[in-house]
Amino acid sequence: MNIPKASASLREIISFYLNSPGFGRLAGSTQKDYETHLAAVCKTVVEGKALGDYRHGNIKVRHLTQAYEAWLSVGVRTANYRKSVLSATWKHSMRHDVMTHDPVALIETTSEEVRRVMWSREQLQTFLSVSYGDFRWRSIGLIVHMAYDWGQRVGDMRVLKWDRLDLTQCRLDLTQSKRNAEVHLPISESLCSMLRQQKEDFGFQDYVAPNVKIGEAVLKTYTKVEIGIKINEVLAKANLPMHLTAMDLRRTAVTEMMEGAVDLGGIMQVTGHKNIASLKPYMVNTYSGASKALAARGNDKDEHS
Repeated sequence: MNIPKASASLREIISFYLNSPGFGRLAGSTQKDYETHLAAVCKTVVEGKALGDYRHGNIKVRHLTQAYEAWLSVGVRTANYRKSVLSATWKHSMRHDVMTHDPVALIETTSEEVRRVMWSREQLQTFLSVSYGDFRWRSIGLIVHMAYDWGQRVGDMRVLKWDRLDLTQCRLDLTQSKRNAEVHLPISESLCSMLRQQKEDFGFQDYVAPNVKIGEAVLKTYTKVEIGIKINEVLAKANLPMHLTAMDLRRTAVTEMMEGAVDLGGIMQVTGHKNIASLKPYMVNTYSGASKALAARGNDKDEHS
């Protein structure tokens, strides 16, 4: 692995990182995300020039601030993610003495508004009724059903393979793509029944919830964009709120477990989180949860009895 010269462009610095052992140890889905966003970083035009074409030593905080402001037009989460990925790239070169400072760290970021949307049980049942009732949407229904029942990321559910499921024992054994965490979960009877039906129809290929297209012999998985489009189709057909998304399902599952007085250690066994800090973004404070917590204190009991 050739270490970049002092005159190397940002594009070369990024290539240096993408070919590093550290990058190679990241999960496959994370690698793809990094590559996509770093390509966008390189294409960002700052003061009439693509950022990737700048010599790394000539990149100032003002250049990166302008780039960050351009990324904000896509979304706060995207802008902050690109900053984070670029920072990882920069620090890799600093560890190899290519650079001596990190101007990325000096970018003033915008805080992302925490999303609190959750699905109600009634909304979920309506969605599943409509999606399972139409062959075109059955796989989408399964992705939503699995993500909700197991509290897993939609990204893992859309690429889930049959060899991860034991439909005799109704059990899932999954290695999550984001952090390589292993989870071992039971499958509810209603979901297991639907999965058995799905396997009868599509067990000849690898994926549990493929994108079924008439005339195609090889079935592929849904892309992230396609999942969003199909979910919106079902929401519209079912007359459900259009602000609901697949990303809200994991938050819904975590919050319901909290309301059910499941301890945090038990929740992390389900979600695969390694610590409470990483689980916290999925927690939503609810009246129901607070009522149960306060009731557990026994404030209404006669203290003198």
